[in-house]
Amino acid sequence: MIRLIQAKEFDAVALKLRQSERQKDVDDAVSDILYAVKTRGDAALKEYSRRFDGCDIDAFELTSAEIDAAYERTDPVLIDIMHRAAENIRAYHEKQVRLGYEMEQPMGVVLGQRVLPLNRVGIYTPGGTASYPSSVLMNAIPARIAGVHEIVMVTPPGRTGPAADAMLAAARIAGVDRVFRLGGAQAVAALAFGTQSVPQADKIVGPGNAYVASAKRQVYGTVDIDMIAGPSEILVVADGTCDPEFVAADLLSQAEHDKLSAAILCTDSPALAQAVQTALEAQLEKLPRAHICRASIDDNGMIVVCQSIEEAIGIANLVAPEHLELCTDDPFSLLPLVKNAGSVFLGKYAPEALGDYFAGPNHILPTSGTARFSSPLTVDDFVKKSSYLYYTPQALREAMPYVEGFARREGLDAHANSVTIRFEKERQA
Repeated sequence: MIRLIQAKEFDAVALKLRQSERQKDVDDAVSDILYAVKTRGDAALKEYSRRFDGCDIDAFELTSAEIDAAYERTDPVLIDIMHRAAENIRAYHEKQVRLGYEMEQPMGVVLGQRVLPLNRVGIYTPGGTASYPSSVLMNAIPARIAGVHEIVMVTPPGRTGPAADAMLAAARIAGVDRVFRLGGAQAVAALAFGTQSVPQADKIVGPGNAYVASAKRQVYGTVDIDMIAGPSEILVVADGTCDPEFVAADLLSQAEHDKLSAAILCTDSPALAQAVQTALEAQLEKLPRAHICRASIDDNGMIVVCQSIEEAIGIANLVAPEHLELCTDDPFSLLPLVKNAGSVFLGKYAPEALGDYFAGPNHILPTSGTARFSSPLTVDDFVKKSSYLYYTPQALREAMPYVEGFARREGLDAHANSVTIRFEKERQA
């Protein structure tokens, strides 16, 4: 049963300790895989596909005909849902597009910034129980809006049936250009270094298991990555007017992700706390993934009884949750108090699942308290910015004593000389 505690007993530091520590054996194994793919390319990929996926693969890349066939096999109801979701995701993310700017200053000086799309982005899509076509939409659509030249997706081989078809259908809907049958750390390595078959990406995005997370961490610097995602988490702030059945359902919506997921309720109502505790038990047993929910709720779940809703939001700011629900009648009055959260769901009819699938904001969010300093995936993640400047001779002459003075005081005489040499002849004349 979920723990019920008082606010004074809450320990945000202890909560963070629920995260599994990095395992050296995982990092070492991944390091070997990265080196093998970097040095041996496709040969290493084929070896790992046989070893880890039980597949002998001659051609890693799926053809357009194969992707089209998967689209046709996918449940037409799901196809319609994905198209509708894609429209919402596009509409939301198109507002994030940034343009460069240019500013003119006296004496002909021109300063500016260019916003340029990345050339190629790799999207990792996991297999197994974590087969989420919604994540394909959330990764690829912002990249497409940003103007990325080529979007490459990797997906574990050996998967067949509706789940695999839905992933490929989502790729087609979202505008993915190329799809490769690759999974695990070896897929990350292929995207990071490039092989005979797989092109090198500028950035790798998408979730995965511990091996994928370790691989992304280790290749960062060779390529960019989105984030290292931890277990999912939800924190619900609710007052006594809330329906405990709603709150319990929302907590379980994240608990079913993973045994390490965290579901927390902060409330100023002891009666609601007890009612949610009871409702959780009743709802949990009816779920197909009850064994996962049970471990998550019992090990990482928590109901915190606070003196006020303001105190509840204070705890939320300490946790910096991936998903934060403000389940009150006037959530907009509370929104200014929220300082740390990946995505905020306002009111009693905005369950977290709405953001996962349909509303439009991205569901790829900072976890493990990183919402203190990082953000959801956006169009900005798929562009780079470059500054430029132009000075006339007169403008540089005016700036010369400042640049020279700064440079020489930092002990960088060559920097200073690069300015003064341009006016050496004037001084000699």
